[in-house]
Amino acid sequence: CIPITGGRVSGRLTGRVLAGGADWQVLRPDGMADLDARYMLETDAGAHVEVWSRGLRVATPEIMVRMAAGEPVDPSAYYMRTAMRFETAAPDLQWLVSRLAVGFGERRPDRVLLTVFAVD
Repeated sequence: CIPITGGRVSGRLTGRVLAGGADWQVLRPDGMADLDARYMLETDAGAHVEVWSRGLRVATPEIMVRMAAGEPVDPSAYYMRTAMRFETAAPDLQWLVSRLAVGFGERRPDRVLLTVFAVD
């Protein structure tokens, strides 16, 4: 279990990732990692959004070793994708509840960067 300690959200939503979430990972010997992250966002307007993200990361054993050592790795050297669902009581964010999103992930030495697209 990897703790989620915070972050920023920018784009159609702006705000921050709250500390307290986690990413449960199952690392497989074939280089695939099953990812299951749950965390909360707080928008700049003060609304709270729960995020459930299920995905996978696939890399060669050599790339996995480099990532585990904290080395920078070009995202073209691995595959990291996630499907996301959202829950919120905020009336102006109900569009999130009825959408799936797809995220393209990048594992950096000090953080994970997700580029997320709503699937309409």
